[in-house]
Amino acid sequence: MLLENKVAIVTGGTRGIGYAVTEAFLAEGAKVAVAGSRQESAERAVAALREAHPEAALMAIWPDLANLESVRAAFAQAKDAWGALDVVVNNAGMSQALPFDAYTQKDFDAILDLNVKGVLNGCKAASEFMGQGGCIINTSSMVSRNGQPSGVGYPMSKFAVNGITISLARELGRRGIRVNAVAPGVTETDMVAALPDQVKEQMLLPAIPLGRFGQPEEVAQAYVFLASSMSSYVSGEILHVDGATIM
Repeated sequence: MLLENKVAIVTGGTRGIGYAVTEAFLAEGAKVAVAGSRQESAERAVAALREAHPEAALMAIWPDLANLESVRAAFAQAKDAWGALDVVVNNAGMSQALPFDAYTQKDFDAILDLNVKGVLNGCKAASEFMGQGGCIINTSSMVSRNGQPSGVGYPMSKFAVNGITISLARELGRRGIRVNAVAPGVTETDMVAALPDQVKEQMLLPAIPLGRFGQPEEVAQAYVFLASSMSSYVSGEILHVDGATIM
């Protein structure tokens, strides 16, 4: 097993790509703390995961990711329970598609609090609890390379995630902590399922040379690679998992 006895935290682990990452980590032998935005959603996800993986080591946490002390307290639960913290996946995030003229200060603050401050706080707490050696994986997006035609706050936040990733790889590498990011493309999650068929078939699919959307399980394997010893000399990378999307 690639992650046997590794202790991992996955934020945004209650659904979509984060849930698939948790399942993939469990399949590779990791112990996983699933972080959700609410106690109810985190505990519900853990209950479902336990049904599929009855022998797995799991716990639910629900920090306020915009609050560093809340993140520290939640991460401490995993380390106290399992004696270490090896991998942190900062996956929680939100998207926006608002036209620029419609943006309000509240809209900007919301996406910055979760997508940027939440990632930075996760990295900060992870670095404190890992000590010497560990792995941080942030979730970026294909729009961090391509931008998008509306909702500027989302690509802005993912450009920031890339900057955090590359900069911290250089700084934390001195302590043996690797920092990378995965940048998914269009993936079959609830968010994509809610899009109109016309948008998916006429705008999104033609931009993907592989001719299909990604599956969460496929994207999750990139996180397994970056969390495992297979990538022991990989740090500061933004790994695009997007079927070579051209936008």
